[in-house]
Amino acid sequence: QVQLVESGGGLVQPGGSLRLSCAVSGLTFSNYAMSWYRQAPGKERELVALITSAGGRTNYADSVKCRFTISRDNDKNTVYLQMNSLKLEDTAVYYCRANRWDVYWGQGTQVTVSS
Repeated sequence: QVQLVESGGGLVQPGGSLRLSCAVSGLTFSNYAMSWYRQAPGKERELVALITSAGGRTNYADSVKCRFTISRDNDKNTVYLQMNSLKLEDTAVYYCRANRWDVYWGQGTQVTVSS
């Protein structure tokens, strides 16, 4: 079956960095656009970053532009989110999502930015 497994979350101080990974199995990874979403307590889930299937194009939420970078390794079936200059408001559960004409979600990984 299809599995998306996120890792790399944790507790970090403001200004710090984290790198999230999402390992995908059970589908042809290179055919799917991949994205990262996040959901903070009491808020709706929001799109953070997206990368096309071949990795040729990326899009970012305005709130993370110039701080976060999405990338993918189609040989390793993995998508990454490098998060730099983290802010308190980046605290959320981060989810990866695979979509083509079907959509799959990971279980999420907690990122907490706190001093």
